[in-house]
Amino acid sequence: MFKKLLIANRGEIACRVIKTARKMGITTVAVYSDADRNALHVKMADEAVHIGPAPAAESYIVIDKVMQAIRDTGAEAVHPGYGFLSENRKFAEALEAEGVAFVGPPATAIEQMGDKITSKKIAAEAGVSTVPGHMGLIADAEEAVKISGEIGYPVMLKASAGGGGKGMRIAWDESEVREGFQASKNEAASSFGDDRMFIEKFVTQPRHIEIQVLADAHGNAVYLGERECSIQRRNQKVIEEAPSPFLDEATRKAMGEQAVALAQAVGYTSAGTVEFIVDGERNFYFLEMNTRLQVEHPVTELITGVDLVEQMIRVAAGEPLPFSQEDVTLTGWAMESRLYAEDPYRGFLPSIGRLVRYRPPEEIAAGPLLANDRWQGEAPAGETAVRNDTGVFEGGEISMYYDPMIAKLCTWAPDRAGAIEGMRNALDGFELEGIGHNLPFLAAVMDHPRFTSGNITTAFIEEEYPDGFGGVTPEGNDLQHLAAVAAHMKMLKEDRAARISGTMPNHSRRVASDWVVFVGSQSFPVHIDETDFGTEVTFEDGSHLKVNSDWHLGDRLFRGTVGDRPMIVKTEFIRGGARLRYRGADLKVVVRTPRQAELAALMPEKLPPDTSRLLLCPMPGLIVKVDVSEGDEVQEGQALCTVEAMKMENILRAEKKGVVAKINAGPGDSLSVDDVIMEFE
Repeated sequence: MFKKLLIANRGEIACRVIKTARKMGITTVAVYSDADRNALHVKMADEAVHIGPAPAAESYIVIDKVMQAIRDTGAEAVHPGYGFLSENRKFAEALEAEGVAFVGPPATAIEQMGDKITSKKIAAEAGVSTVPGHMGLIADAEEAVKISGEIGYPVMLKASAGGGGKGMRIAWDESEVREGFQASKNEAASSFGDDRMFIEKFVTQPRHIEIQVLADAHGNAVYLGERECSIQRRNQKVIEEAPSPFLDEATRKAMGEQAVALAQAVGYTSAGTVEFIVDGERNFYFLEMNTRLQVEHPVTELITGVDLVEQMIRVAAGEPLPFSQEDVTLTGWAMESRLYAEDPYRGFLPSIGRLVRYRPPEEIAAGPLLANDRWQGEAPAGETAVRNDTGVFEGGEISMYYDPMIAKLCTWAPDRAGAIEGMRNALDGFELEGIGHNLPFLAAVMDHPRFTSGNITTAFIEEEYPDGFGGVTPEGNDLQHLAAVAAHMKMLKEDRAARISGTMPNHSRRVASDWVVFVGSQSFPVHIDETDFGTEVTFEDGSHLKVNSDWHLGDRLFRGTVGDRPMIVKTEFIRGGARLRYRGADLKVVVRTPRQAELAALMPEKLPPDTSRLLLCPMPGLIVKVDVSEGDEVQEGQALCTVEAMKMENILRAEKKGVVAKINAGPGDSLSVDDVIMEFE
């Protein structure tokens, strides 16, 4: 076995690999850029080597710099993680030439499967179902339009070397092909250094389901079940689960066998993933093979008990797989939520900055694979596991140079309903402040009836949130329960204020019992009694809820029961009241005396400033180009400028007809959120 392993990556995946290597007794080496000097993976590794400036193109994907780090440290093997150099044939060849083991597949397999066009041809020859499309390279937008017409709309424009949703767009007509083709080429060139494109038929009502394969150099290959990855936004996975709620055993077996056949056709070794698109009739078609560890690999580990990173390392060291296909069993259900530094209230645009508060829920070990790195047999019914794979820490920075992922929050339970409920509670208990993040959106999806039923497709987010995410509005019992929590908090605050030392006898302050709780736009007149068994809140209709918790003033999490319901609520006192966050809802609550409530109803509403004549930058980013000039008349939907952030190009469009009065920023300018780009007459 190797004695020293270099991880040619950063962030959560580097930390993930270090954990397994440490368990195996292998010394680890981290590499880092200027932006990552104080990163978590650097702190966790036994050694760390600086490899260049912050941009990945000048550090993490420069093969010569990584190779020098290998020579300087004497590393015997390299784990590439995902992204960066993980699917770079030249990197694998450079390692081979140096006599260093690559914890991944052979360079030939990377080359054949890494190119989407070549991989589809090989898949067809291996008997794998494939999607209709144009396998040749496409010269320009006009040729793309012609090919798209022959295939039939809608079509998918894809970067040949793409991944992670970059360089990928759906086009429904000629105009969208023309516009999307060049933008996709630009993204592909920026992210992968390869702007080749291809086109395939876009299957409507599709599910994205992938098969995890594992193969060694001794001719053994297995599939470890499937992952449902249909909850996607802009072709980027957001929530994954294993197994899929849609597949039956026969389809799972057919997909798995085809995935193994494809792996064997290219002499594949190590862990890899074969992605399929599945229609409503369970017909499945090959999309691509990712010749690396997937972001969502933890859900497979949680239901199989197989540490994929460990098996990758052992295969790279020449060991055979320790089990056969007959030994693979799927136990329970696992969910993964990708926590991103992006603002769901601003169209999921990237957010950067300091993590002022970062307190993930406590990891709980259960299921076939304990949280992160240990083995265990089948768990007792009702037990739930929580696992959080991350590469950040409180006080750290989310950089503009890399992927916006903060963490991968995973739960496991004996069944799907239990895994979902576990995820709801884990999201409610995840404290994160300082940047925009998608926690509220993830919580909203976990409560969405369509998601809980398993009736999902890759269009779920687009169909269920067509106007973007505007938050969650609690209804009925949820509002009443939150009002009871607010009442409980208010009474504890008032009780402390009433405790004044040195008061004269019979002059102590009396805390009132009648209050009006305002939760968002709703109001609840209540009567509050403090008892030895908690706070009893009686509502106007005579119903009552008893609140029990160990919450104290200053705590940021309320954990307790309201009525008979366990609840975890994020709490924060703010000016004029408090802020409660629960199951995706973010509400201001105010508790007033009845007289204060009467007077508050007479106060005029303060209106927000008018920004209708301004184009504001919706995210921190770089102006790539400006499409209009001062004095131009623009139409609704017309492109105004392009802003690049987190390696993605975002086209800002006119919301209505108008005339450009002033342009305040140009190409190359770096802007913050809400900076004024241009003004209109």
